[in-house]
Amino acid sequence: MSTRLETLQSRLQQYLNCEAAILSGAQEYMIGSRRLTRANLREIGNMIRYLEQEIANEQAKLAGGGRNRTIGVVPRDL
Repeated sequence: MSTRLETLQSRLQQYLNCEAAILSGAQEYMIGSRRLTRANLREIGNMIRYLEQEIANEQAKLAGGGRNRTIGVVPRDL
């Protein structure tokens, strides 16, 4: 069973491979009479940034340094 971090890293690697394929000129190609187009480079870049942020968050959680949040504040006059 893979952890969330492993899954995110695997997805990131797939997106990086896809980005490399597009940058090498394989954005659009034809097989016979069929024309195939890969995903938009901007969308892939956005997903790469998202996955990198998620990986950083997951690593912070595993290291015990998760995000600190204030859920509610009760003002008191002492």
